[in-house]
Amino acid sequence: MDDDPIQIPITDTLDPHPFRPNEIRDVARDYLIEARAKGFRQVRLIHGRGIGMQRENVRKLLASLDFVEAFHDADGSGGGWGATVVVLRQE
Repeated sequence: MDDDPIQIPITDTLDPHPFRPNEIRDVARDYLIEARAKGFRQVRLIHGRGIGMQRENVRKLLASLDFVEAFHDADGSGGGWGATVVVLRQE
């Protein structure tokens, strides 16, 4: 098993589905830090609809980060309640 870090391209959207559920919080936090450093003001996290566990976990993380200004469900074309739009404070 390869334990090398996975390189995630930093774009305005993160789909954490390739990661194990217990990794998503760390992956999302690291992604948000990098996205902010690259100057993104708004990004989208695609957590899926399912039973809402990943949505809840992602939103708990967002509420704990001081550089997250706001977050809300994406509009219908962006995934609806299966994705969260995050507004980042500028550095």
